[in-house]
Amino acid sequence: MTPGEKRLARRLESLLEDDYLCWYDIPVGRKNRYPDFIVLHPARGLLFLEVKDWRSERIVKNKKDRVELLTDNGLISVANPIEQVRQCAYQVVNKLSSDDRLVAQSGEFKGRLKFPYGYGVVFTHINQTQLNSSEGREVLPDHLVLCKDEMPENCDPEAFQEQLWRMFNVTFRQQLSLPDIERIRWHLFPELRMADAQGDLLIDLEDDDDDVGESETIPEIIKVMDLQQEQLARNLGSGHRVIHGVAGSGKTMILGFRALQLSEILSKPVLVLCFNVTLAARLRNYVMQKQIEDKVQVYHFHDWCGQQIKTYHCDVAAGEQPYFERQVEAVIEGVDKSHIPRAQYGAVLIDEGHDFEPEWLRLITQMVDPETDSLLLLYDDAQSIYKKRNELDFSLSSVGIKARGRTTILKLNYRNTQEILEFAYNFAQEFITAEESDEDHIPVVAPESAGASGAPPVFRLFEQEAEELDYVTRCARKWISNGHKANEIAILTPSNKLASEIARSLEKAGIPNLCLVGKENKAAYDHDQLLATVLTIHSSKGLEFETVVMAGVDKINFVAEEVADQVRLMYVGMTRAKSQLLITSSGHSEFTQRLVEMVAP
Repeated sequence: MTPGEKRLARRLESLLEDDYLCWYDIPVGRKNRYPDFIVLHPARGLLFLEVKDWRSERIVKNKKDRVELLTDNGLISVANPIEQVRQCAYQVVNKLSSDDRLVAQSGEFKGRLKFPYGYGVVFTHINQTQLNSSEGREVLPDHLVLCKDEMPENCDPEAFQEQLWRMFNVTFRQQLSLPDIERIRWHLFPELRMADAQGDLLIDLEDDDDDVGESETIPEIIKVMDLQQEQLARNLGSGHRVIHGVAGSGKTMILGFRALQLSEILSKPVLVLCFNVTLAARLRNYVMQKQIEDKVQVYHFHDWCGQQIKTYHCDVAAGEQPYFERQVEAVIEGVDKSHIPRAQYGAVLIDEGHDFEPEWLRLITQMVDPETDSLLLLYDDAQSIYKKRNELDFSLSSVGIKARGRTTILKLNYRNTQEILEFAYNFAQEFITAEESDEDHIPVVAPESAGASGAPPVFRLFEQEAEELDYVTRCARKWISNGHKANEIAILTPSNKLASEIARSLEKAGIPNLCLVGKENKAAYDHDQLLATVLTIHSSKGLEFETVVMAGVDKINFVAEEVADQVRLMYVGMTRAKSQLLITSSGHSEFTQRLVEMVAP
């Protein structure tokens, strides 16, 4: 910000009430820019402000469309700021007017926007007397200009607001509703849009269309980030950041926003790490679609370790531990001995941080270039299903994550219907009760529903596994025949064996499917294929589908010493479902008994 822009920002922050929304220097897609400030109020409407730090003695000639300014580099000609902000305002008005939901359908303003709009210029170094005596004062209408002496530090809030709203030509009595405001945000800022399909999980920052036409269809129901998500995504800033978010709160969406932002400003590559092979494939596909794979590198953590070993010719010691564990130890040793360089990346973004061991995090933090020192950790302890311990016994600072004062908690769940979320949390809450924590540790956050409603989850218990498989197959066939997209149906199982059996059952019934058994199949996962997805509950982490079947839950063995981890696994599976959740079993266990009690009338 320039000094003048900072001054205006402070006035807006201190002199406007909480029901105002204000954006500063927001790009339209990645192509055009709006004026310096956009102000939105439910009763007042939409206001655009252009800020100029000009001084009166520098204005040589002022015409309707151009202004001649004397600068340190000589005389230059620039657009008249009134005309500049007016053109921007009309561009926005044309965009918003294409949406029937934002246009008055009757009355005096029928066919026009159902809310007022205005525009003006703020001169932060010119007072009214100087402006009145300047060249071409007549092309700067008094009601469209706010001068330095009209916004002092001790300015009266009512007087300040009156100065802003005189920039409107008309006023309306009708207030904007919350859906109206969300539609305005949807049009102004395409990067805030939340698509229904997992295929569009991450935000598109390259929406260059200025007008709504054949290339863009306005949906009946729009979804955008909430204001907390938007503020968080736009203002992450430098340094280490931690986001604790419940399932379905938009953590991965924010990660995508951040990765694309950083890819444009950093010289070193951005590293994105997660624990789930399937999620890594999904994120990698997105990066490839955007053609930024040379700037943003996505890895499953152990694959990244393998790549480091291969690149820097490190030896993996023999031993009884699994090879992937010995790989991690080899990389840690390689970094400690300076065989593997530190600070390889301009930024590191970690999804599924709840599944990372402390020594992994300690290793990863060393990969961040200290000049940028940009690290983002996304976490939900309720979804931790791989940990070897029942609770975290380390602090973030102990592994090199310096995030005190830069942590955020996201409690609202947008993915699941209220019925699915309540069902999943009620099932698991005895084992994942919300816990308070300081900023240097990881809390367990109780989810809150964002309000969507739908059908309650269903549990079916069968005598034989064959009956269960037949029922699941018939349900999938019925859903697809009723118009459900096959790739929005997922069947989750506790084991690869059962997943393969279900995939064969679907094949026999003529239902095309993608069975994610084996690392190669997981790594090649492409949600855009119109295939039903069959996978283990573990592999489903980070993904979401309209309809989810959790089959064979009786095969999740109830072991008292591991019950918390087993319940977390079931919680993860249930919260993959956005709209419909079916749980099936062909055997009895403590878990199935609990499910029977939950669905009993």
